[in-house]
Amino acid sequence: MTTDRDATRVVRAGLPEEEAYAPPLPGPVFAAHYHLPGDVADAPYAYGRDANPTWTGLESAISELECPGDGAARTVAFASGMGAVSAVLLSRARPGSVFVLPDDGYNLLAAMRERLVAFGAEVRTAPTAADAQLAQLDGASLLWIESPSNPGLDVCDIRRLAGAAHERGVLVAVDNTLATPLGQRPLELGADFSVASGTKALTGHGDILLGHVTCRDAELADSVRLWRKHVGAVPGPMEAWLAHRSLATLDVRTRRQAENARAVAEALLERPEVTGVRHPGLPGDPMHEVAARQMSRFGCVVSFTLAGKEEAERFLGALRLVGDATSFGGVRSTAERRGRWGGDAVPEGFVRMSVGVEDAGDLVADVRRALDVAAGR
Repeated sequence: MTTDRDATRVVRAGLPEEEAYAPPLPGPVFAAHYHLPGDVADAPYAYGRDANPTWTGLESAISELECPGDGAARTVAFASGMGAVSAVLLSRARPGSVFVLPDDGYNLLAAMRERLVAFGAEVRTAPTAADAQLAQLDGASLLWIESPSNPGLDVCDIRRLAGAAHERGVLVAVDNTLATPLGQRPLELGADFSVASGTKALTGHGDILLGHVTCRDAELADSVRLWRKHVGAVPGPMEAWLAHRSLATLDVRTRRQAENARAVAEALLERPEVTGVRHPGLPGDPMHEVAARQMSRFGCVVSFTLAGKEEAERFLGALRLVGDATSFGGVRSTAERRGRWGGDAVPEGFVRMSVGVEDAGDLVADVRRALDVAAGR
């Protein structure tokens, strides 16, 4: 049965044909090698670093979500999100290559910039907002987009940037971690690579590390697959199986999280001591108009700023339903003061909150109470 509805697709994605008395989702395959008689040229499984049936199922499922109904989509799973990021960027790094990165994206992009320069490449940067990366495209090799950006939640027009890049012969990669394939489909917006950390909302339970790259072009997919093989950035079969199992709830999780995130953001807007409230789903957010054109749901992350470091830490310490942790996308709400890590150009009182699937009223009440504590009320 085919369907154009996400809620059904995520439950069925990547499952094998039904077989009598077999589980609908086969268990993980633990294998370093496989029985391999005769000619190995067309062997689907030969060695554990090359391929694994559990990866195959997960990769098929993600391809169905990234490009519904498009049999050309190919996904390569990785041991982490940074494994996926590295595969796209470093596999294309050559002396003289030119990469355009966001200067407000994931903070490990700064370390990746150093690595690219060490390969002899040039790196240009520009903010996500206002499509500022457009001005850096002439002579570039690859454009890296992160929209919404992390942690500032700025948004760019992916279709516009991808079109301008392709006119100049520039490849386009989009980090789609925050949105997931149910919130935004970069390949349908013109990107060549859709990249994400499956550690976050895609799997949603905060219990595995995973990443993936999806392409429509077979040669591009092969290039990142070969990188995975050479550097050994392969996912474990148990992690791949847990990820595939978790996809079945992706629709209900991300829908509830987006609704809850907007409720929390609206509650924060009511507080005079809170400034800079950002969530792409807020009608008053400066990025909402662009986000609404390319996103079908707006993600679980809310960012805002309190007066300073002490106020932010009092707020975080007073929360009872929200854990203090440095990730996002999980079913349990978390928050952190981003300035504690360095690397992000944010105020000391800047808070990134990942809103989970708890009751929205309970979360709002917890946030309001913690704000009262932080303000000394």
